[in-house]
Amino acid sequence: MPSCEWDGATYDRISTPQEAWGRAVLERLELRGDEVALDAGCGSGRVTQMLAEQLPRGRVIAVDGSASMVRAARERLGPDADVRVMDLLELELDEPVDAILSTATFHWIADHERLFERLRGALRSGGRLVAQCGGEGNIDRVRGAAAPLLVREPYAQHFVGWRTPWNYASPRRTRERLLGAGFAAANCWLAPAPVRPPEPRVFLASVIFGPHLDRLPPDLRGPFIDDVLELIGRPVEIDYVRLNIDATA
Repeated sequence: MPSCEWDGATYDRISTPQEAWGRAVLERLELRGDEVALDAGCGSGRVTQMLAEQLPRGRVIAVDGSASMVRAARERLGPDADVRVMDLLELELDEPVDAILSTATFHWIADHERLFERLRGALRSGGRLVAQCGGEGNIDRVRGAAAPLLVREPYAQHFVGWRTPWNYASPRRTRERLLGAGFAAANCWLAPAPVRPPEPRVFLASVIFGPHLDRLPPDLRGPFIDDVLELIGRPVEIDYVRLNIDATA
């Protein structure tokens, strides 16, 4: 799961792009309304709330690896919501669910083979996994623009031996992994999804460069984001590429 410390309240405020992606993914998940569904990587609960509205006779289980995100989701969804702190690589449910929805999560997980094995184990036979995450080519321009900072002082000493935490997979390799994990069928494809965030500085610090800032002492975090903004230029446009996944157990 993510290697950075998330601020669930800030993420909830600025995650409008992620909510829009989630709405589009949810539209691909055909529901009767009485299913049990899992939101795998629920974040602050924005998409979970939309999913729950589609299940008036069913229920939602929401899990996230970040305690801060889970607190934000519980605040949004209310005290009766089933929201759990859980690493998806260790996912265990009492009984299989009918459907799994996930947005903006899988690219934070290095081991996709184990991830898909755990998700397949959580789905009943014939159940569907519908997901979207960062895919091959995601934020290449933004990351490339910021790359010189990682070898420039005063930042370089804090990035010695650092490995990026993202796993931006290709559609072909993802389909192979899904079928290898026991899914009966899988369809995966990429789609560009550029975003101009309304709060660029906060968005970059919270969503894009959070893992970088975790490496830096507090007094260097603000200057790092200032330098990133200078290198990226204005207007700030994030070159997102989304990996879409539709799979049947």
